[in-house]
Amino acid sequence: MRRLKISDITMKQRKASALTFKEKLELVKLLDKLCVDVIELAPLSGSRADSLCAKSIAQTVVNAAVAVPAGLEKEEIDRVWEAIREARTPRLQIVCPVSSVQMEYLYHLKPAAMQDRVAEAVAYCRSLCPDVEFIADDATRSDKSYLFGILDAAIDSGASQVAVSDDAGNMLPDEYRNFISEVIAGTAGLSDGKAQLSVYCCNKLSMADICSVTGAMTGASEIKGSIYPESTASIPNLIKIMGVKGEAFGAETGIHTVEMKRIVEKIDRIFTETKSKNSPFDDGVRDDREENTFTAHDGIEVIIREVKRLGYDLNEEDNKNVYDTFVRVSVKKDKVTSKEIEAIIASSAMQVPPTYKVEDFIINSGNIISATCHMRLYRNDELLESVSIGDGPVDASFLAIEQITGHHYELDDFQIQSVTEGRTAMGETIVKLRAGGKLYSGRGISTDVIGSSIHAYINALNKIVYEEENS
Repeated sequence: MRRLKISDITMKQRKASALTFKEKLELVKLLDKLCVDVIELAPLSGSRADSLCAKSIAQTVVNAAVAVPAGLEKEEIDRVWEAIREARTPRLQIVCPVSSVQMEYLYHLKPAAMQDRVAEAVAYCRSLCPDVEFIADDATRSDKSYLFGILDAAIDSGASQVAVSDDAGNMLPDEYRNFISEVIAGTAGLSDGKAQLSVYCCNKLSMADICSVTGAMTGASEIKGSIYPESTASIPNLIKIMGVKGEAFGAETGIHTVEMKRIVEKIDRIFTETKSKNSPFDDGVRDDREENTFTAHDGIEVIIREVKRLGYDLNEEDNKNVYDTFVRVSVKKDKVTSKEIEAIIASSAMQVPPTYKVEDFIINSGNIISATCHMRLYRNDELLESVSIGDGPVDASFLAIEQITGHHYELDDFQIQSVTEGRTAMGETIVKLRAGGKLYSGRGISTDVIGSSIHAYINALNKIVYEEENS
């Protein structure tokens, strides 16, 4: 049986760009568990956070290759390579249009010049990485002789995989079969086995699934699709078709079909989880976190391991401060939970001089009005203020702080719990913000839940500002 590879492009889709850092990591872990052969990431924007996200994904994935598109310039290729070089199986991709209209419109290059640039870029990628893929965008609308020539140029320069992309999405299965047959016969590097062919089909005519399978039946060795398709082939549908008809044309995949339904349901939840329409903050409240417990007998190595599992990257001094606080707490309690470890981190690690201080705030909220917050903060000795509307009093408060600081940080987690009992109970809030791929936590305590939330956010914010100003 021939082994047909499945390359998932979910992370390249528009909806994936709206996922949080944590959700992206969860998504790729599920894809890796499903045993797709390649996980393709979106092009890097150039921001440090984007590169750190790609690097984290590359280090997380165990089974699949991690592929990221690079541009034609060496600087872009170097940036992408730096982000994914630690992956177990990295793949560099060179993506270029091959239809004359798009070449001139997007790159201002004539066909011959584009072919030379592609050959140079692929050769440089191959000097860095053994797995290089050239993706010919808009291939079905290109001049066929030129398409065959640029594919051969890429293969001769070191591409082990070439892909033809049907961006137009207007081919019927028989037309697509003829197209793939012509590509394989007309490209010397494919017909003699120097490289493998991958296919991508757009779903404009609702035929991406059948055209992709047709491409595989005709000789393609890899299909690009999505576990949560927007306008491309559906991997669940492809696997269903392969399960019934794969033996008929002698091909099989390595997908874990037993876990398919459960994993697809989890990924659906990641994308369809209700988010606020009016707020940039994601629903950071998590109730499904793995909860570990620790006792006074646990050593510093155990606690540091838990700190890292929770997502924190602390220096040696902060790790010691966290452990010392844990020891003081654990002698008074039978057990200390993961949530309590996070509270310890927030109160003991990376304590910094406050750049921002709360002067006062006014909250208006009710069941028939939108929540508003009038916030006044001191930044050093300068008094700053802002008024903001949010989906609730906490949301409005955080948005007002954002307007004052001029920055939006990803709200990774938000926890509230009581620390005393009765009508005047004290509430403790833990706010976790992510900046530059790193996690910062803040802690606030007050009889007012909104007040404790604001102070926790400011506590985390001050840590971010201090580290950015002193880096």
